[in-house]
Amino acid sequence: MMYHIAVPDPNSRFVEISCTAPVNGQQTLEFQLPAWRPGRYEIQNFAKNIQKFSARSSSGADLRVRKLTKDRWQVDTNPADEQVIVSYNFYAAIQNAGSSYVDEDLWYLNFINFALYAEGQLEEYCQVTLDLPEGFRIACGLTPTEQPNVLHAGSYYQLVDCPLLASATLQHETYEEKGVNFHVWMHGNLHPNWRRIRNDFARFSFEQIAMMGDFPEKEYHFINLILPTAFYHGVEHFNSTMIVLGPDDEGEGLYTDLLGVSSHELFHAWNIIRIRPIELLPYDFTKENYFTTCFVAEGCTTYYGDLFLRRAHVFDDQAYIKELQVYMKRHFENSGKAAQSLIESSWDLWLDGYEKGIPQRKVSVYHKGALVALILDLFLRKKFDHARSLDDVMRQLWQRFGKPFIGYTYADYQSIVREIADDPLDWYWNDCIEGNLPLEEYLNEALGFVGLQMTTFTNGNIQLHVREDARANRQWERWLAPVEAYETSEKM
Repeated sequence: MMYHIAVPDPNSRFVEISCTAPVNGQQTLEFQLPAWRPGRYEIQNFAKNIQKFSARSSSGADLRVRKLTKDRWQVDTNPADEQVIVSYNFYAAIQNAGSSYVDEDLWYLNFINFALYAEGQLEEYCQVTLDLPEGFRIACGLTPTEQPNVLHAGSYYQLVDCPLLASATLQHETYEEKGVNFHVWMHGNLHPNWRRIRNDFARFSFEQIAMMGDFPEKEYHFINLILPTAFYHGVEHFNSTMIVLGPDDEGEGLYTDLLGVSSHELFHAWNIIRIRPIELLPYDFTKENYFTTCFVAEGCTTYYGDLFLRRAHVFDDQAYIKELQVYMKRHFENSGKAAQSLIESSWDLWLDGYEKGIPQRKVSVYHKGALVALILDLFLRKKFDHARSLDDVMRQLWQRFGKPFIGYTYADYQSIVREIADDPLDWYWNDCIEGNLPLEEYLNEALGFVGLQMTTFTNGNIQLHVREDARANRQWERWLAPVEAYETSEKM
């Protein structure tokens, strides 16, 4: 499939798209627009942003179009023609990490929002031609061709997992760690401290690859859109992440947010992009893809995102404890007594996972998921004197399911954890994952091992304390020790 993208009137916010697909001798072709996007498990109905839609043959004849569903069209073709061209537009006026937006100075495109696919052609090669304004640079994980502003993807799945930012004012820096080329792109009203960014990003990238053993791709892009208003959103992708942050004048707070979301999204390059629940492999873009293990995909990633920053000495102890307390407070003060388990809330992401919802119904797969990951990690470290940990679980998931890209089940995750723990861990599955019992007792037992204690006040608020305990302090240092020492002398 080939796509041509233009923005003839940027102030209108409409993107003009043509999609050319082979007929392959068929009398009809059906074109589908995704109803949702990977990384956000809710139906989003992108088709509501399409204003007009038409089709013609490769010889120029108009073709009959019939709409079959809210986001599916049938085109009557001439089997003698080699190709059919579908033309339509899309209203791109939203700036978040999963949307699309255009104006005179910026093209921000998430192809999942507007790129149709012809039924039966998801695995086919895709090419994108962009009618960009003169002087625009492109930040994108797609492979460039020798032709200017022409990109290609090995399949539709890859195309829609590679967002694009294009502007004449893009700022760009690179670094390399363990054979992987990393790109950091910035768009917005800011003057990045590139030396600091290179140093900190290199440190946490090095630590993540050292822990997991290798990296799924040879190249990775951090694509950042910095807004003048408050914002915090990141989305994982095939070989990139799209991050939207603000406000641009927040200073150190903005940089802390950048570090946190970037480390989180980088770990997704393993955990969900490749270590993927079997229910999501392959993606079915037409409907809900229900799964029960988002507490692994998002909870473990939330836990590790900040942990890697501390292990890499990007965060100090105070900064790390502050982040730990953040997701403890978000869980216990908002949904500590919720009726649902993590399994149920993973399943119900498609129902109300991204809205406030009714009181005490659901839990956050991010926040409670991170807490149960911490409980498991410290349980393993205590039992095996740090010789085994959640690191081993993640590495086994990568080796057995991520590398061969075969998809894992909840039972597979349980099996690996039980194998590493040499224990069925019935208490963990029954109480922490499948049940809705309060976590305070399990959490404080785990935290006590490394010299921390969580206090719950009568009004429901919580606070994390550091205990003066020399033995626990030694365990703290072993918990947060880097997997591999980072040598700076040869990198600066």
